[in-house]
Amino acid sequence: MRRALDLLYLGAGYAAGVFLVAIFAIMMTMSVGRQFAINIPAGDDFASWCMAAMAFLGLAHTFKRGEMIRVGLLLERLHGRTKQIAEIVALGIATAFVLYFTRYAVQMTYDSWRFNDMAQGVVALPLWIPQLGFAGGLAILSIALIDEMVNVVAGNRPTYEKGSPNETPDEFIERISQGGGG
Repeated sequence: MRRALDLLYLGAGYAAGVFLVAIFAIMMTMSVGRQFAINIPAGDDFASWCMAAMAFLGLAHTFKRGEMIRVGLLLERLHGRTKQIAEIVALGIATAFVLYFTRYAVQMTYDSWRFNDMAQGVVALPLWIPQLGFAGGLAILSIALIDEMVNVVAGNRPTYEKGSPNETPDEFIERISQGGGG
């Protein structure tokens, strides 16, 4: 199960990267294409849909790697059982909010599919297709938050936690060389 979840988060991170490259390709084609009278119909629409998919699909991977902004300033000052309880409370609040947003994002995407909503741009694309990145990214983030909550309730150290603020420069360099982030 652990391997499947980690692959899900990594896959979502890679998908976000693919959308980032797609944004670059669309924008560069549109910019260079102007010089040669080449136009991408609805290029701005496609770029914005890719931007939304990139942002939301990257959330779970970013969270699990400890790169997401969180309440670490307070939590780093706590230790032992108090820190574990504070982590559980923070994860509980985050999970509740994200599950709330996920429910409505999935409902909106489903309704777009059910009512056959079409995009209002140059290209008439079913609206549920670009909404999948939004709803799917939030769903994967919900899974990541629940996964992390189970991990912390079991008494383990959060996977997103970086080195302590009291680490030595050598420990910092070692953590960075192992891919732990800065």
